[in-house]
Amino acid sequence: MRTQEDFVKQAEELVEKMTVEEAASQLLHRAPAIERLGIPEYNWWSEALHGVARAGIATVFPQAIGMAAAFDPAFLKKEAEVIATEGRAKYNAAVAEGDRDIYKGLTFWSPNINIFRDPRWGRGQETYGEDPLLTEECGKAFVEGLQGDGEYLKTAACAKHFAVHSGPESLRHEFDAQASPKDLRETYLPAFEALVKDAHVESVMGAYNRTNGEPCCGSQTLLVDILRGEWGFTGHVVSDCWAVRDFHEHHHVTENGAESASKAVRMGCDLNCGCTYERLLEGLEQGLITEEEIRRCAIHVFTTRYKLGMFDPACEYNQIPYSEVHKKKHVRMALKAAEKSIVLLKNDGILPLHKEKLKTIGVIGPNAYSTPALYGNYNGDSDEWITNLDGIRKQAGEKIRVLYSKGCSIYCGPKESLSRRDKFYSEAVTVAKNSDLVILCVGLDGSLEGEQGDTGNSDAAGDKTTLLLPECQRLLIQKVLSVGKPVILVINSGSSVDLSMYEKQASAILQCWYSGERGGEALARVLFGKANPCGKLPVTFYYEENQLPEFTDYSMQGRTYRYFTGRPWYPFGYGLSYTEFAYEEPELTFVNRDLSRQQALFHPTVKEIRASVTVKNTGKMDGTEIVEAYLRYEGEAFEKPLHKLVAFRTVLVKAGEKKRVTLRIPAKRIYSVDQDGKQVLYPGEYTLFVGSSQPDERSRELLKTEPLRLSFYCGA
Repeated sequence: MRTQEDFVKQAEELVEKMTVEEAASQLLHRAPAIERLGIPEYNWWSEALHGVARAGIATVFPQAIGMAAAFDPAFLKKEAEVIATEGRAKYNAAVAEGDRDIYKGLTFWSPNINIFRDPRWGRGQETYGEDPLLTEECGKAFVEGLQGDGEYLKTAACAKHFAVHSGPESLRHEFDAQASPKDLRETYLPAFEALVKDAHVESVMGAYNRTNGEPCCGSQTLLVDILRGEWGFTGHVVSDCWAVRDFHEHHHVTENGAESASKAVRMGCDLNCGCTYERLLEGLEQGLITEEEIRRCAIHVFTTRYKLGMFDPACEYNQIPYSEVHKKKHVRMALKAAEKSIVLLKNDGILPLHKEKLKTIGVIGPNAYSTPALYGNYNGDSDEWITNLDGIRKQAGEKIRVLYSKGCSIYCGPKESLSRRDKFYSEAVTVAKNSDLVILCVGLDGSLEGEQGDTGNSDAAGDKTTLLLPECQRLLIQKVLSVGKPVILVINSGSSVDLSMYEKQASAILQCWYSGERGGEALARVLFGKANPCGKLPVTFYYEENQLPEFTDYSMQGRTYRYFTGRPWYPFGYGLSYTEFAYEEPELTFVNRDLSRQQALFHPTVKEIRASVTVKNTGKMDGTEIVEAYLRYEGEAFEKPLHKLVAFRTVLVKAGEKKRVTLRIPAKRIYSVDQDGKQVLYPGEYTLFVGSSQPDERSRELLKTEPLRLSFYCGA
């Protein structure tokens, strides 16, 4: 088995044979061939956020935020393994045809492990939500699945965007994100550290913005001191696309392209997505950069190419055939993923639907018969998209008539008068009047939230300006509800929206995210009881009137469930099932670093806490429960969170069955972060809450229960 040192040695020997001009040419994302050395051209830019993206047909899984709602890293790892297999198959086929163009490579610029700190951020859909631990666990699983455990990397994953990056999109090229030492170490960096140290992610992408005054792709603090110095990162660093150009054009920390390219390389940004590194040789001539520094970066990028087996005809993955792309078993996994991602927010008993009681179902709304509602951004193409309407029609069968009306567009511009827009809804009202119940499919799509430049919502440049739906959709909901028939609200979006004004009138509410190629089939299976919903919210759903901090304020005070002191519409970690679960017999064990010993108090010698509970399915339907554990320090401390997620476990419990579940909580999760960014262990009382939700007032009100409490003390 080859080691990291073996691959580095191969890269060093190859780079030594290059001229400095050739070495510099390899630091651009479109790396040209060096024929005399037998090096083919390679385009480093490929995407795989929730399936191989932008490269033709591939299995399309739910958007990342949807997979976060599943709270199931083990399943996410299997999904990533499928993505890696399809990526290799597509790469092998492309190379066989002489195609080495963009999006055809093996270096996938995924996952996005930024913290979804503000619901207005358009790219929050790409993340694993607002919690550092959930983000860390999902990110590690995804990286491990993409990279595999063979002699070579199956594909190379990339942790992005390093660091402190989450909008606003309109300012990202010039913005300076100010983060305190506490917030940096408690919120913004933990997932990156875990992916580097534990999952051995091959690549890290620098962010567009500055962090505490330094451009992220040229930051001494982030790239030199922390990433390579403190964490010992051995892979390669890539800039976000054209981010190095921002050094002189927007951040004004350099004067020109030669200075920008030189600064980025000096700080350890090995690869430039963009064209600014075309001026590296000017920097060399001007004494701004050394040949040794250029060659160091070239060694890093060629180490990755060697680790991918690109120069070994016998690489174990070279024979993966194109027939692996979009296989039936992969499609079945996409369906299962979509089912696991659905969060049931409300159910007055109408769900699951009983076919024998229905003659006509009305399916209404702009996201009912919409493939963009399934996409998410950075998506691939499926050869069969199952929309919400498609799935419902199939599940309803021949005996139930399904009526459909779009009702309104996803977004109606301000130039259209309200009176004119009012005329668009008559068919929807007619459908509602002629139906036994209505499934009303509303929400957003990529035209309303996404990356800067990718959306038609130009006023927000990808970000949302409100948590409410567009006015035309709000009017549609009001008119359909006014008919008086039972209404099931279905939301497709990549972020939280506020539909609280309709909550009392709606019989059920389901959050379906951007649900992937089989999203409509998954929705229908949940509606008709073929699948039991089990997802939990990976973000807080706020009310529109909640006073969130200014978007550009990167302090965590007042943000996410850990620091938000107001009342949310629906809380982080919340989600209903068609069955009920009871928690019994809690037990807490402290395991010493000497595993043969246990002790009564938490102390620095403790390796982990083990919290055990019995989970009983007291309902009539098999169900998957997500067991959540939150920690609260009861003493006084600097800017302490209300409570924080420290463990979770996904477990299938059959109707009437009991299962003993043990959550293993590493000792490091008990520690806090002080104002200087240091890990500290506060002495005193702690409370561990274990149950179906977080221990907040809104969860107790909605679920009419609360987690079990287990108290313990930390000794000095």
